[in-house]
Amino acid sequence: MVKLIHTLADHDDDVNCCAFSSSLLATCSLDKTIRLYSLSDFTEIPYSPLKFHTYAVHCCCFSPSGHILASCSTDGTTVLWDAQNGQILAVMEQPSGSPVRVCRFSPDSACLVSGASDGTVVLWNAQSYKLHRCASVKDGSLVACAFSPPGNLFVTGSSCGDLTVWDDKMRCLHNEKAHDLGITCCDFSSQPVPGGEEGLQFFQLASCGQDCQIKIWVISFIHILGFELKYKSTLTGHCAPVLACAFSHDGQMLVSGSVDKSVIVYDTNTENILHTLTQHTRYVTTCAFAPNILLLATGSMDKTVKIWQFEKETLCQAKIQDQPKQFTENWSEDDVSNWLCAEGLEDLVDIFKMNNIDGRELLNLTKESLADDLKIESLGLRSKVLRKIEELRTKVKTLSSEIPDEFICPITRELMKDPIIASDGYSYEKEAMENWISKKKRTSPMTNLVLSSMILTPNRTLKMAINRWLSETHQK
Repeated sequence: MVKLIHTLADHDDDVNCCAFSSSLLATCSLDKTIRLYSLSDFTEIPYSPLKFHTYAVHCCCFSPSGHILASCSTDGTTVLWDAQNGQILAVMEQPSGSPVRVCRFSPDSACLVSGASDGTVVLWNAQSYKLHRCASVKDGSLVACAFSPPGNLFVTGSSCGDLTVWDDKMRCLHNEKAHDLGITCCDFSSQPVPGGEEGLQFFQLASCGQDCQIKIWVISFIHILGFELKYKSTLTGHCAPVLACAFSHDGQMLVSGSVDKSVIVYDTNTENILHTLTQHTRYVTTCAFAPNILLLATGSMDKTVKIWQFEKETLCQAKIQDQPKQFTENWSEDDVSNWLCAEGLEDLVDIFKMNNIDGRELLNLTKESLADDLKIESLGLRSKVLRKIEELRTKVKTLSSEIPDEFICPITRELMKDPIIASDGYSYEKEAMENWISKKKRTSPMTNLVLSSMILTPNRTLKMAINRWLSETHQK
């Protein structure tokens, strides 16, 4: 179980980031301040709030020892504070003067990385407070950063969707297109993946983005061969852009926060959802686990930070989740299984899985198919399943009737998932338009005129609008 034990409401604007040390919680905000709270009773400490920045504070983090706190801001500075008295130790200005979006300490506290809106990334000496090295990514703002647990590498994420791997000499070792619409956050698990080969260490990296997904990567380290980054899996629990993700200190849990206003906690071993927390009233922008105790902090554009406490048996069994938030016809077989469990029909899970019943098949079931194809003998049970399916059909019809016309593909007449713009200026579902062109139709589906070009451009603005509409619709 997890329970809400405290709500902090001292900030006057959106909360952008929160971070734990062994004894303190730090939060920062658009209101230009950093606030510090004692973990013993969550009271604000006497020298809080910390004030220096002249614009929004985007990120804050403690050094591994907890003695130093770093903060960075739109004002182009990264500030180091003495966490024990709130005194400023250093003000480090981004060479370009660009807004600084993210900062992170290395595991040995020797270095600090700051990343800015113009794509510059700076490696600072955290003892001398001097600039050590500087580099930049080609496109987009640098908005995410995480050091590998060994400390020999760090990863940055950009608003154009790239994960970039750097070594401690700021050499770019690898670049990976990770999220189509941009990365928002990334984090390493501090615990190695068990079962690695002798001489190899494997660590999990999580990244999240505007594409509503969390992706899990595995990075392997070996002194002679260097490193290898491999994609592992995708978590799709959110129905809107995911703004934050973080591993628990023991590596057993991964938490994420989203534009859909929810916080989801995953079991990293099974990738099952353990908890969905919905107490925030606006976008969830940040989440962090405490290092030594089972506490979670989540921050939001609702100006609050919520503190959650886990019971020790929270990982013993993944809980049955609510009905998935995407449209029923898009449910996977696992989503259907979760729905059956939530409706008290768990005895039918094996039968439905054996017959590969996904969301679309579920909506097409009839009393005849339940009896003849699925061999459900009990009349009462068949009737209960049909009633529940009819409730889903009613919801589908209601949602379908409310879909704005501009979100519907002119070819399929269905809600677009991956909209593109064709040379006729109209937006279509990507797969539908590709099929249209592959059949040697060189004319516009809307105007019947010859297309001037076969190039299909992703309509990211429309995709984000559709995701926002989906999020708002499912909150009603």
